[in-house]
Amino acid sequence: MTGAGPSRRSHTKSRTGCKTCKRRHIRCDELFPQCRNCTKHQVRCDYMDTADAETSSQRSSSIDERSITLSPSIEDEIDAWKQSGVFPFPNLHVYPPPQVHDLSKDDLRLIYHICSVCSDLAMSETSNLAGWTEKIPKFLSIASSFRFVMHAILSFAANHLAWVQTSTDLRSLQVQHGSIALRGLHDAIGNFSPANADAILSASMLMCWQATDWLSWSSLLSGMQSVMTAMPPQNRDRFLADVFPRETTESHRSVPIHGATLQERAHILQDLVNALELLQVALLGHDLESHWIDQLLQYVHRLQTVPPASTPEQQFQHAYMLRKWAFWVPISLLRRQSSRGPAVLVLAHLYAAMTALQPLFPDLHPNFYSDSAPTITRVVLPPLQAIIQATDAMQASQGGASAAEITSLMQYVKRIVGEYQSQHSPNIYVHPFAAPIPMQAGDISPAFVPALQNPPTVPSSTYLDVPYEPAGFTHVTDNWGVVPSPGFPPLRQDSFGSYDSAEELYPVDHIGTSRAYPQHRPSQ
Repeated sequence: MTGAGPSRRSHTKSRTGCKTCKRRHIRCDELFPQCRNCTKHQVRCDYMDTADAETSSQRSSSIDERSITLSPSIEDEIDAWKQSGVFPFPNLHVYPPPQVHDLSKDDLRLIYHICSVCSDLAMSETSNLAGWTEKIPKFLSIASSFRFVMHAILSFAANHLAWVQTSTDLRSLQVQHGSIALRGLHDAIGNFSPANADAILSASMLMCWQATDWLSWSSLLSGMQSVMTAMPPQNRDRFLADVFPRETTESHRSVPIHGATLQERAHILQDLVNALELLQVALLGHDLESHWIDQLLQYVHRLQTVPPASTPEQQFQHAYMLRKWAFWVPISLLRRQSSRGPAVLVLAHLYAAMTALQPLFPDLHPNFYSDSAPTITRVVLPPLQAIIQATDAMQASQGGASAAEITSLMQYVKRIVGEYQSQHSPNIYVHPFAAPIPMQAGDISPAFVPALQNPPTVPSSTYLDVPYEPAGFTHVTDNWGVVPSPGFPPLRQDSFGSYDSAEELYPVDHIGTSRAYPQHRPSQ
């Protein structure tokens, strides 16, 4: 026919796939419990609602046996564990240990990975500098009796490993386990009892760590607080003592934070910039440590250029990277066998920055930085005080240039901690049985520590996206049915930056919902 325009490009439609693929008129691979298209677009797949989702996910091998790459020596250890049934990390005191006959090979790989992180920090006596590594063994013990807690652990382990390896297959595996964990959590909440209260809190905490948007994070947190309120006081106190062993009852108090004025905000940010620039000079030659200080400086500079966040959701978005870094950066730095001193200095400034910036996010306090906590003191102050105690001891025993440099570099950190304690939490202190940080004076001073001959490479990154994710793996998230990871920034508003141009974006109206605590909606 004359005058006709070009023919439409042919495309395949899904007639038997999930509802999302049908709505988008694309072919669905019908992979349970979440098809690849929904995983790629980071939307909840309605396959999650089918009765056999968990069974089907265990049967599916399209991802499971090809997604996790570990070294041959670790594979040998996992094989030995599977054959003997003897848990390979006795120093973590997990009882009862995971039962190998209930777990797939990839499940064992994920558990091995996350436990190896916890074990390494425990053996180096630095677990008190990375909050979550001390809690995983407790959760793993509970997971032996509650499958949904195990799925939450597997999701968190896949989350960390995906961040390390920059793997989309691992992200898919994380989504599978996380979605199954949420379904189990929802069912457990519907049948709440003293017998499953610890399991509900454990899974909720693990899922809260991985939430990427304000609604799901605040909903999970609200649900946790409701569960703790419903628990008998002695049970609640026992759980908190098991999960937060280094704190006193006084440190559990919630203290209000007042928002900063524009003038105070400008002073807080510039004060932090000055401290970070001083440390930046001292870290020359230490590539990995310098990289994270550079990232933190870029973040603070960005805060200086945007208007203050006025709503809780905007504050969540502005503070998001601090929370993400609090989970992953300590592990990245502390697992290395060398450069312990520069690593500790970086962590001291990261935690001090989190403390100093609290007045910029008053509606999130006291819960945002914590790993589910009633107060920021659960995460920030204990490691900061441990670092200060270690550096003070070294300054007392060592003199000269090294002690002077330590004094100069730690001045900002000590001032921020002192100001916070005097205003908000005067009774917080490091538990007397907490292990000291094993360092010598030379270890803490970057100027007296040689750089690594072959420093580890750090992936190139864009702002608010560390490490860089491949194109097509979008950061659009909503509640929990999509990639629930501190490794993925939430959907950001124009008030605080734009998306990386390499990312493929999808309309928000394609995103489904899955709320673990539907009865607890945060106020808008």
